Amino acid sequence: MSARLEVLSCGPSVTVQDQGRPGFLAQGLTRGGAADVLALFEGAALLSQSAELAALEMVGMGGAFYAHADIRIALTGAPMTATLDDAPLTWHASHLMPAGSTLKIGGARSGTYGYLHVGGGIDTDPMMGARGAHLSAGLGAALVAGDMLPTGHDKGTTTAMTLPVDDRWDGGRIRIIASMQTEQFDTKTQQRFAATQFRRDARANRMGVLMDFDGEGFAAKDQLSILSDVIVPGDIQIAGDGAPFVLMCECQTTGGYPRIGTVLPCDLGRVAQATAGDSLSFEFIDMDQARAIEQRALAQRKSLGQTVIPLLRDPHTMRDLLSYQLISGVVSAEANPFENEE
Repeated sequence: MSARLEVLSCGPSVTVQDQGRPGFLAQGLTRGGAADVLALFEGAALLSQSAELAALEMVGMGGAFYAHADIRIALTGAPMTATLDDAPLTWHASHLMPAGSTLKIGGARSGTYGYLHVGGGIDTDPMMGARGAHLSAGLGAALVAGDMLPTGHDKGTTTAMTLPVDDRWDGGRIRIIASMQTEQFDTKTQQRFAATQFRRDARANRMGVLMDFDGEGFAAKDQLSILSDVIVPGDIQIAGDGAPFVLMCECQTTGGYPRIGTVLPCDLGRVAQATAGDSLSFEFIDMDQARAIEQRALAQRKSLGQTVIPLLRDPHTMRDLLSYQLISGVVSAEANPFENEE
């Protein structure tokens, strides 16, 4: 029998998420999945398990959870306050949640999307080949108090591990490539777009993020005659009022607004994690650069397990013990420390 995690209370937007369900674009369903995919890989590395397993995605705040058996957990994504039976927990780390204990996760200290992973993954019934909720398509639902979440078979035992984390919680530079209608924006408009400091608007969700900015809006040539065609997460649509709208993991599959560019998949999590008012800018790069960047990002995700270290290091397991300066300074075995030397 699998372990169970009971939801005692939770925020309004806590859902089960994984890497989504590819292959349904022709049927009008985008992949969905976690808004910050890198956080799934970080949790998998901390628990030494597959990044394909499902976790809980928490938007802005978490909730309270009760363990009906011993459960290994990991906390990744946007740092949030967390306690286990009122004792504080380190974020971006793995922990043991003993049977009968209560985990409380509060509001985000920075960023937007936090993740709670469990050993063996959340083992709810798959829907169309995935466990992740896709609320805009009516697949799954946000969690509520009283929900009982089964966990899969946990093959690991290690806890109290941490790893270095890419700080992606406050916007920054976002790399983009040309999209279907980029050439319909004249050169000056493209240059102005790349030079503009945008602000993440308060209007944002898993479908898209609106960009606020100062100055006149952006427009493409003959944009009213553009036919609707396929769109994907990361596309930057320019709405009728000239404001950019970055499409996210639950975006629609077709659209007729002109797209000035497309965010690299490895940078889309940075857009998702930005909070209202955070500054973002967009940089055009060519396809060869984008391909190399994506390949490096994929390699880094796959190698995260090699960066995991204990929260508290045990000298018996430290292969690099001699590299640590355990004694500061040089001490003479003969000199009297209470006598002044001339």
